[in-house]
Amino acid sequence: MQIDIKEFLATQVTVIVDRPLGSRHPQHKYIYPINYGYIAGTLAPDGEEVDAYILGVFEPLSQFEGECIAIIRRIDDADDKLIVVPQGLNYGNEQIEALTEFQERFFVSVILRT
Repeated sequence: MQIDIKEFLATQVTVIVDRPLGSRHPQHKYIYPINYGYIAGTLAPDGEEVDAYILGVFEPLSQFEGECIAIIRRIDDADDKLIVVPQGLNYGNEQIEALTEFQERFFVSVILRT
């Protein structure tokens, strides 16, 4: 069952990291400058699990528990992304845009917050 992604805002989530910092994208070949993964057992509008960028951790991970501080809502794609950080850490919208630019530059999006 598809979930309203906004329900994740200001909650603790566990991210399964399938693209750790420093790994290469399997199709587009760019290197991930941050950890990237998904929330197990969820269903996003694109038919896959809900994706998440992990900010504020500077080593490759396999799993991470943190707080969802924002959502990147893609206007031209059905694949929104959670922004997850260590408890108590925060990033402004400009920082989020800069840190996710490696992938988000290809889409039109807005940042949602509580």
